[in-house]
Amino acid sequence: MKTTGRSFKASARKFLHIGLRKVFAAFPRRVRFAAYRSFVDCDVAPGPGLVLKIAETQQELAACFALLHDAYVASGFMQADPSGMRVTLYHALPTTTTLCAKVDGKVVGTISLIRESVFGFPLQAIFELQGVRKLGGNIAEVSALAVHPDYRKTGGAILFPLMKFMFEYCSKFFDTRHVVIAVNPSRIEMYESLLFFKRLQATPVDSYDFANGAPAVGAFLDLRSAPKLMKRVYGAKSQRKNLYAYFTQVVLPNICLPSRRYFTTNDPVMTPALLDYFFNQKTAGFALLDERKKLLLHSIYNLPEYQQVLPKLAANGLDTHPLRVHPRYSLKCPADLYIDAMAGDKLQSLQVIEVSSSGFQAYCANHLPLDVWGEVTVHLGAGEHSRMLAMAVRAKSGFYGFKLANPDAVWRQCVRVLESGTTHEHLATGA
Repeated sequence: MKTTGRSFKASARKFLHIGLRKVFAAFPRRVRFAAYRSFVDCDVAPGPGLVLKIAETQQELAACFALLHDAYVASGFMQADPSGMRVTLYHALPTTTTLCAKVDGKVVGTISLIRESVFGFPLQAIFELQGVRKLGGNIAEVSALAVHPDYRKTGGAILFPLMKFMFEYCSKFFDTRHVVIAVNPSRIEMYESLLFFKRLQATPVDSYDFANGAPAVGAFLDLRSAPKLMKRVYGAKSQRKNLYAYFTQVVLPNICLPSRRYFTTNDPVMTPALLDYFFNQKTAGFALLDERKKLLLHSIYNLPEYQQVLPKLAANGLDTHPLRVHPRYSLKCPADLYIDAMAGDKLQSLQVIEVSSSGFQAYCANHLPLDVWGEVTVHLGAGEHSRMLAMAVRAKSGFYGFKLANPDAVWRQCVRVLESGTTHEHLATGA
């Protein structure tokens, strides 16, 4: 009888919530948005027990994936997995960063940021991103958001700090201008009203494979214009309801931003041991990949220690699945170029975005001559400067591909660290 009584109460609450949502949906849009904003409560001085950081250890990643698994199963976004974790191929990539919120050492919130790579984005299969691309700047998908049930009714005590961490990390460290999301239709207005996301398309997608066929709405946020919109709506509000000040002015000592030796744009944490643990031992993530995805993984992790844990390739894999060219190492660092043949013999400022052992790609606002040698000084990191002979060999829309005559020791060391220092800890220390 007690079980029957609990079931009846749960069903009653469910029907009540459905009824209230229908009534709420009947209100004008401005009223609904005002209601969402009235619930904002951001603590500008959370206790020291809250820590926000990159998930980097096996224990932290496992806790994030377990929290995500339970949230997705409860919401019907996935079937329960024997591992008790939700781990996707995107989590294996060096271009994905998983953030976590910990209270007294326990992971209570997580979110993953997926930068574009040869695998694209999860939502790219069903949502059109051409309009976002035209605005310029890099794109990252915000995915795998979950908050522990014990903290979902605490006025955003975990959600808001986690979103602030995401905002700061994407803006300052992840070289991202736009973030995109795919969310359940019942949640989209929260993102629109609070954070000013704009929909990628007018109607929801009926079935989103990445979330067990659940309906989804795509949306994006321009991080460059978001502060201006936030200031207009929140600027005059009280401290705990002022999301503009919270996201752009408040400094939370609880947030542990990465320390980097070089001006890299990623914080990869997947060592061979971690890849083996999550994708071979705990799940069959690698075994279920098609041959092309296996080949792409091998091209990303091309060191011997990684090859040992990656899925085996078919004997003729290289012949039947030709690879397209893709960036190898992503940085965002300034450089100065001097070419004698330039009119006025003046320095040109560059923004280096990709490097390799023998060249780099950079943006320049001014026209540069091709096939002319010059001297370039690249500021690879704090106190890390490389000076070499370089020549622009190709150009497209202000982006230039350079080759190097004789890379110096600083450049070679940077590339070696990027090749072998696969965790953000190594990138910080040079270990």
